[in-house]
Amino acid sequence: MENKPGRHQVVIVGGGFGGLQAALKLKRAPVEVTVLDRYNHHLFQPLLYQVATAVLSPGDISAPIRQILRGRNTTVLLAEVQSVDLARKVVVSDGGEIPYDTLVLAMGATHSYFGHPEWARFAPGLKTIDDAREIRERVLLALEAAERETDPERQRDWLTFVIIGAGPTGVELAGALAYMTRHSLPRDYRRVDTSKARVLLLEGLPRVLNSFPEELSARAREDLEKLGVEVRTGTMVTGVDEEGVTVGDTRIPTRTVLWGAGVAASPVARTLGVPLDKAGRVKVEPTLNIPGHEDVFVIGDLASLVQDGKPVPGIAPAAMQMGRHVAKNILHRIAGRPLEPFRYHDKGSFAVIGRGSAIGVLYDKVRLSGKPAWAMWLGIHITFLVGFRNKVAVMLEWAYTYLTKRRDVRLITGLHANKLPPIHTASLPATTGEHAPEPRAGLTQHEPEPSHLH
Repeated sequence: MENKPGRHQVVIVGGGFGGLQAALKLKRAPVEVTVLDRYNHHLFQPLLYQVATAVLSPGDISAPIRQILRGRNTTVLLAEVQSVDLARKVVVSDGGEIPYDTLVLAMGATHSYFGHPEWARFAPGLKTIDDAREIRERVLLALEAAERETDPERQRDWLTFVIIGAGPTGVELAGALAYMTRHSLPRDYRRVDTSKARVLLLEGLPRVLNSFPEELSARAREDLEKLGVEVRTGTMVTGVDEEGVTVGDTRIPTRTVLWGAGVAASPVARTLGVPLDKAGRVKVEPTLNIPGHEDVFVIGDLASLVQDGKPVPGIAPAAMQMGRHVAKNILHRIAGRPLEPFRYHDKGSFAVIGRGSAIGVLYDKVRLSGKPAWAMWLGIHITFLVGFRNKVAVMLEWAYTYLTKRRDVRLITGLHANKLPPIHTASLPATTGEHAPEPRAGLTQHEPEPSHLH
């Protein structure tokens, strides 16, 4: 639908939690809304690790942005934003320039390798569906390689999985991989015992899940170790390559390294020419606009805002609250009323460790762990999933996985023979003459049998 001339043009960059909430709140407002995103789908990132560990399919945690935003005043465009020209009031994208009257930047964050971008090719992070598929394939290929490998030392390397960073993403990946290798897969492999796989979780800070209270962090570590995860805190990684991880003077041989250590704001923030924090996020006013620019709002992971002496966390609930608040301030601005300061209401946060195990804090007072926290985590994530179909699909997959302990979304796509060791036929089960197939009459053993399909 074409934008109506003369109406206030609101451009929202990013179709994540914050951007969607802003657009939904403006769908009946007297404005024209244009939503730009480099992907055509909204992604429920908190469950992305379950795609990476073969529990869920990508379609279970994503929904088309066009399907969600069907307001008559809303246009959705597939575009990658490259920069913003504040003076000319235009967004520069790969498809051209888009002018705005009010701009909302909600692009989120990307991976940070702490000054070592060369580590990215060896240790993928987890922010997109492509990342999840990459991690899933690396894990499954490592198991396939171990099945083909005859040298015990090289087999141990393939069966060693190192996760760097013990925040929520790292902890969830470590717990899921430990459960997967010990309980879901052992009967599927004949020449290798997946239950003997090593899962190491490395963290530079003194404890895992550092943003949670200390007693919950200790409980999370205890639950991880019960699953078989080797947790090493106060451990600084100094090198990552194709064949292992270096921690100080210690070398950990591994062929699979996963990254969950840090995030950095979208590089678009650097094109604004405004003050940024150490992570590259925009330092916003309490009203969520850029200082000196009431026509530009920044929300979600891209915004740096301190409230009551603590930074507002870069999590989905905060982004959603920001999106709704910005929509209200946009209408205030159009009506000539002053902008209102944003106030984040922390309803709580949870982190899952494994089957029946999680930790959580509600309203900064109630602290939960074990199965009660796990049940709360399940309910909250189902509630916030976008789309009825996704809610039903995820509930059914969870029930199936819980009852059977199986991981059936174990897809390896593409050709990967060059990444695997050669097959040593001498180590395969011997074929006796009694069961050896007889050559068909008139054919040599090297001639193909003629097809009977016409």
